[in-house]
Formats: sequence, C-alpha cells, structure tokens
Amino acid sequence: MKYSIITLIIFTLSVGLVRSKNTNSDPLTEGGNTQEIYFAGGCFWGTEHFFKQINGVKSTEVGYANGKTKNPTYDIVSHTKSGYAETVKVRYDPEKVALKTLIELYFKTIDPTSLNRQGNDIGEQYRTGIYYKDEKDLSVIKTCIAALSKNYLKPLAIEVKPLTNFYKAEDYHQDYLDKNPQGYCHIDPALFEMARKANQDTTKNKGKDSKKTSTH
Repeated sequence: MKYSIITLIIFTLSVGLVRSKNTNSDPLTEGGNTQEIYFAGGCFWGTEHFFKQINGVKSTEVGYANGKTKNPTYDIVSHTKSGYAETVKVRYDPEKVALKTLIELYFKTIDPTSLNRQGNDIGEQYRTGIYYKDEKDLSVIKTCIAALSKNYLKPLAIEVKPLTNFYKAEDYHQDYLDKNPQGYCHIDPALFEMARKANQDTTKNKGKDSKKTSTH
C-alpha cells in the first residue's frame, strides 16, 4: 500500500512539473496570432529601426535573405556575389497592424524605382524586396505594389519572392541604431516619428469614449 501511495505521489509531481514547463510559452506568441514578413530596403540598420516604431510589431531581426550560399557573413555579403539582400524579419500581430499597413509604411522608406541602391548604399545586397512565407500574403503584396506603381512613370524595382532562406546577421548589427543613436542611417529620422504615430493603439480612446457616452 505504501509503495502504491508513493508511486501515486511521484506520478502526480511529475505531471505537475510537465504542466509547469508547458506554461512557459514564448512571450512573443503568447496571447494572440503572430505572423512574419521580410523587408529588404537598403541598409538594414535603418529599416529595422523604422519597423520597431510601429504599434503591432512584436519583434525584429536583421539578417541576410534569399542568397546562394550557406551561413553568410557580413563580409561575404558585402564583398562577394552571394545573392543575399540585407533584410529585416518582422514579426507582427495582425490584429493590431495589417500587412497592408506595414507594406505601405515600408514604401515611405525607399526609392522604389532604384535598382540595387538606397541612399548612399550601392550593391545587390541593398536591393529592395518583400519576401513572404505565407502564400496568402502574395495577393496583399501585389495589390499594394500595383497601387504604388500608379505614382511612377519608371518601373518599380521591388523584388517580390517567397523567402527561400534567411540567416540572422551578426549580433552587433541587431538593434544597431538603439545601441548607436548617432549611427549611419539612409532613412530620414523624421520617418521614425511618423512610424510611431502611424498605427497608434486607439483602444484606450475608444474605452474613454464609451465611458463618456455611458454617463449621459
């Protein structure tokens, strides 16, 4: 009987430990849906900093996308024909910010007609592009680009392709402008403030409005 009770206690504790481990979920995916999209817009320092300002963006990561070799480094991407583009991985909550909004904001940071060049940065790695993992995103991307093209006489140079590979860049590139506020950036700093205001959370204001109406 003692052995049965001891066995039952051990089993109960084991189940409890397993349950407690399972509750330690990824905070980025906890409490809602998370989707990914990848933007190439010249030097990834500025592009990442821009997306970090937008309400609904959960995380960003700079890296190298859609290249030919394995495990690229900054030196390889910068000095060889590796095929990689400096790219920002954007994880976002679609309930807070729509993919369409992210794309339209991205357009404000680039010259969409410039091939392999943004600002002072020249080379294949500085091309513009939108890379997707979910086939459902393609129709949204195409619609946004079609609307943008109406504003230009020249053809757009934005590459649209499925994401074939993505390698995280070296640690010193991550959150670069947070760590180096005076660092180089090809994006007008005024756009960072615009990004912060572009998709503000209005739920608090809605709550205030509903309280006001309830008092009448």
